[in-house]
Amino acid sequence: MDILKKATEWAKAELFSTPFFVLFGLGFLAASLGFWQLGKTEIARAYIIPTAVAGALLVTIGLGLYFTNKSRIKQFEIAHSADASAFIQSEIDRAEATLKEYQNIVFRTIPLIIATCALIIFFVDKPIWRASMITTIAMMAVILLIDGTAQARIAEYKTELDKVSSLKP
Repeated sequence: MDILKKATEWAKAELFSTPFFVLFGLGFLAASLGFWQLGKTEIARAYIIPTAVAGALLVTIGLGLYFTNKSRIKQFEIAHSADASAFIQSEIDRAEATLKEYQNIVFRTIPLIIATCALIIFFVDKPIWRASMITTIAMMAVILLIDGTAQARIAEYKTELDKVSSLKP
């Protein structure tokens, strides 16, 4: 089993999924533009800024992750050639840290943010607050959707790393 190949496949899968942040972000930006151009009611006008902010955040996240993972592919080859055992151990450590982050941030904090926003919608009647909370819930749902698949990929990648690590003396 070639761990460099597995690492490269994982990074390429990440390169495929991170542009979805950008696509959803562009969708939010298009919605903002639509609310700005076509919004006639107070609630429709209230969506302009929240959807623009959410769109900008998602585009920024997507571009940042894309370029980080793109450069990581080249670093894999260099690190693996220099010291394969150290490369495997560093990847195991990085995968474990990433899985802990997913567990704490994506699968605990984001649902709490969604629940808090839902409560605010229930108790606050101002259009800007409702639009902001609904947009936040939508953005968090996008993050959960994309990061849920990314978490599954890195968990599988870590399993492959553990197999290779256990074969080495």
